[in-house]
Amino acid sequence: MRRLSLLVLASFLFAPLRAADPPRLPNLVVFLVDDMGVMDTSVPFLTDMEGKPVRHPLNELYRTPSMERLAARGTRFSQFYAMSVCSPTRLSILTGQNAARHRTTNWINPWENNAGPQGPPDWNWQGLKRGDTTLAGQLRERGYRTLHVGKAHFGPEGSEGADPAKLGFEVNLAGRSIGAPGSYYGENHYGALGKRARSAVPGLEAYHGTDTFLTEALTLEANKLLAESVKGGRPFFLYLAHYAVHSPFEPDPRFAAHYADSGLSEKAQAFATLIEGMDKSLGDLLDQLEALGVAENTLVLFLGDNGSDAPLGDPHAVACAAPLRGKKGAHYEGGMRVPFIAAWAAPDPGNPWQKRLPIAAGGVQGQVANVTDMFPTLLGLVEAMPDPDKHPVDGRPLGRLLAGRRDPERPEQFLMHYPHCPHRSNYFTVWRDGDWKLIHHALPEIPAQGGSIQFDGGRYELFHLKDDLSEQRNLADAEPEELRRMVVGMRTELDRMKALPPVDAEGRPILPELP
Repeated sequence: MRRLSLLVLASFLFAPLRAADPPRLPNLVVFLVDDMGVMDTSVPFLTDMEGKPVRHPLNELYRTPSMERLAARGTRFSQFYAMSVCSPTRLSILTGQNAARHRTTNWINPWENNAGPQGPPDWNWQGLKRGDTTLAGQLRERGYRTLHVGKAHFGPEGSEGADPAKLGFEVNLAGRSIGAPGSYYGENHYGALGKRARSAVPGLEAYHGTDTFLTEALTLEANKLLAESVKGGRPFFLYLAHYAVHSPFEPDPRFAAHYADSGLSEKAQAFATLIEGMDKSLGDLLDQLEALGVAENTLVLFLGDNGSDAPLGDPHAVACAAPLRGKKGAHYEGGMRVPFIAAWAAPDPGNPWQKRLPIAAGGVQGQVANVTDMFPTLLGLVEAMPDPDKHPVDGRPLGRLLAGRRDPERPEQFLMHYPHCPHRSNYFTVWRDGDWKLIHHALPEIPAQGGSIQFDGGRYELFHLKDDLSEQRNLADAEPEELRRMVVGMRTELDRMKALPPVDAEGRPILPELP
């Protein structure tokens, strides 16, 4: 019933098409940044009790004028969630499914199964495969030229998922199984020369031996593909997934001088240059859309794939995502809250597609949303949703939220399931419901990679985020009734997703137990 209701909901949220509307479909762009958290920008996303953006010290550190430009044209979300590591998020964007359902619940090691010692043995390490229902495939059937540029990480080396061209993309440039580039430098052939040769970025041989930074090379190639598409008269779907700002933290020379006197470590300075280079890419893309005369007919969704990995502190401290706690891989907010901006590249109230999906300029949306919502939003807009009986979708259309309204029917919920080890957090599940957040540590006695797991004792952490955004006060003991309600909700959602839990030494599943 819920799956059927998504189709009804999508048709309700989007204004109906009219015979007088132009036949040309809107162009769609997903601009995805690797390892960029919600605080890695000069754009303030976090808000006060009245829903107004609040600037924090990290917003003063980074330079992202193009993000500011995009946010002024559209709506940013203060509570937008991704999975806390990359491959699960990337599959969720392409499928509209929570990672607990598609079962790629860890980052995909390209060369060996990384379930972890007590991780579920049949988790989806192979990722996506030919024939799977994907955002790109659905849009291609609708008539789009589907363009993949940059990082893929949809499947391990040698699998079908390693090649985006087998997953619905008509063009794949620079995407393969790897999760991080061998190098950002053209002089190093983007990794082909040196210790990280097996992580070399493919398809950019024209820039080998030049001083073209990887982010710039991908942008130049993306803009060429856009020009080809416009010249050919076809609507395009561009999935531009930057390797930036993932390690290795190699400084982008174009921006290094901006942080030389910042007092930051060399790695932190390099990270800041990667952020600024990514932002220049966004600006260059917006400029290209305007130059091609298609900005008014192009929808841009900008986001990060997991929490920040800025080299600014302990994985579980309030540091790199302050005032949020934690970073990439962590079970705290800094590990899974990401920037999200939706905007028409050039607002035009008279454009038929903008009438169908109006987006509030300069808007700030406070309702909880997540990466699975992008799939029904884009496909619902162009009437390309798949059969729900063949492909269940966990996301919900963002139409009302983008228009600057609240959606009273939208649950304020999010599930993040990570039944793996080793990482910065091990064997955990997060359940957000309203202002409450529950963390279940299935095996809390096992230390995390890079330091021990920090929590206040027991298998549960319970936080009230409205009063404790930095997650400093564990209320699991003080609020037993709320704890029990949240555990029941977590168990219900895990069951609905048919999630795979970690296992004990005898291979038995470890599930959240009622307190």
